[in-house]
Amino acid sequence: MSERNCVLVGAPVDSGKRRPGCLMGPDAFRTAGLAKALIDLGHSVSDLGNLSPDAHEPDDAGDHLFALNRTIGWTKALARTAQEAFGKGLPIFLGGDHSLSLGSVLGAANHAAALGRPLFVLWLDAHTDFHTPQTTDSGNLHGTPVGYFTGRGGFDGFPEVPNPVPEENVCMIGLRSVDQAERQALEDSKIRRHDMRDIDENGIKGPLTDFLKDVAAQNGMLHVSLDVDFLDPSIAPAVGTTVPGGATVREAHLVCEILHDSGLVTSLDLVELNPFLDERGRTAHLMVDLCASALGRRVFDRPTRSYQ
Repeated sequence: MSERNCVLVGAPVDSGKRRPGCLMGPDAFRTAGLAKALIDLGHSVSDLGNLSPDAHEPDDAGDHLFALNRTIGWTKALARTAQEAFGKGLPIFLGGDHSLSLGSVLGAANHAAALGRPLFVLWLDAHTDFHTPQTTDSGNLHGTPVGYFTGRGGFDGFPEVPNPVPEENVCMIGLRSVDQAERQALEDSKIRRHDMRDIDENGIKGPLTDFLKDVAAQNGMLHVSLDVDFLDPSIAPAVGTTVPGGATVREAHLVCEILHDSGLVTSLDLVELNPFLDERGRTAHLMVDLCASALGRRVFDRPTRSYQ
């Protein structure tokens, strides 16, 4: 991947779940030095600041679906901004909870379709987020973006998905918390999925490189969605959905280094960072380091950090 203009899009989305704090994520990424890390790699950076959701009806606190209308407003704003950002460079969406991907991937899919190219999505997450508003028991919409952008039904009030991402174009790595409704839906789908047992037994390189070969063969665009809970909570505590047994620092950097070597990444989400739960910024710094690896930082160029 040659030098790019990285377009930072702050998405302080905090409507996808009930535990607050992700709205502080975009500024935490900035404070942790994301722009400087990218500039040091030779990229230029354009920061669009923090977005606001489109105007929406008030939400009823008693509804099963938490903050539905606000999340719809965020989806509209993010989809529109995503399409605009692609004209300026490589969009990096700074979350914000994972419901931001309802809009970021919608915008990426529409942009890819306008270019006549397929969109592929790499979902680095402990969860599949393949629910619909009808199947989610929690009512938290950060568990629905993959269901939405692959064209599952039930998203009344959300923007239409004119260019759904084909299920076979989605690859999930890092899964280790999947409820029964999602499991059944996944088994009936063509989504590629690799849980942590698969990674433990076979390694993380194989499934990723197989997926990337297909992206390249089809001249695809690649959207990468990196959730903090892809990582083990012992190294990345700043997330409200911790699940033990996640990726190690080395595994995560390997993924990002392979992504850079492929030259295929065209957009990126950094999501679910809740700085209120962090320890002296360690999770924010790790996510910045991973983003830098995905954009060209080599293994021997990593900074030494002290949290004393």
